[in-house]
Amino acid sequence: MELILETLGLTESAQLLSLSAPGWGANLLRGLANSLKIAFGAFGFGLLIGLFGAYGKLYGGPVLRDLLAIYTTVIRAVPELVLILILYYVGTDLINQLSAALGYGRVEISGIVAGIWVLGIVQGAYSIEVLRGAIQAVPPGQIEAARAFGMPPMMTMWRVTIPAMMSFATPGLANLWLIATKDTALLAIVGFSELTLETRQAASSTRAYFTFFLAAGGLYLMVTLCSGVVFGWIEKWARRGQPSLREGRG
Repeated sequence: MELILETLGLTESAQLLSLSAPGWGANLLRGLANSLKIAFGAFGFGLLIGLFGAYGKLYGGPVLRDLLAIYTTVIRAVPELVLILILYYVGTDLINQLSAALGYGRVEISGIVAGIWVLGIVQGAYSIEVLRGAIQAVPPGQIEAARAFGMPPMMTMWRVTIPAMMSFATPGLANLWLIATKDTALLAIVGFSELTLETRQAASSTRAYFTFFLAAGGLYLMVTLCSGVVFGWIEKWARRGQPSLREGRG
């Protein structure tokens, strides 16, 4: 009897998670796709902020360094959920006020774009510190050699500093990527149709909370495992030509 009940339970769960109606599997995959779009965009936007912010902190003037210090301190001090609410509602309101002042109507902001912008601002503050530490870890002789060859600052950055710092930055950037994938779940509070919101809607409609949240957890775990493999390849590529820890001990 217990075996029959377990079999019926598995069958019911399979039906709920199927890709065709009345299953909700397609909804979960659509939510996962939206989560990954936002995570990729926010991670890239944060990297852009982080790279130029790190250079600003290291080589900028006093005013720029102070402004960047305030930015990184405030973003890292305030809980991310609070930041998301502030950036989303205040940012949307400011854009609409600016649009009204210019004589245009209300601007409808895409949920994907808003999510990327909000999480990108948060990611940027952490990226600045990760990349700043990685830049400082680059042997000064490499930078001095590039300058001795007459390379301008931008060429030195792209050809020398960034390739040399990648081995130091990759572990921290891998953590930031995983944080970005998890932070997309916080966007459910402002109504973005990402994985967590789709899961909650499916669970509320069917009352199968355990089934759907377990499935969502499995999808997040799959993303984490795949990301670990990819960043492992990136780190191996970044460390090519460098002695391994085992070789150093030998």
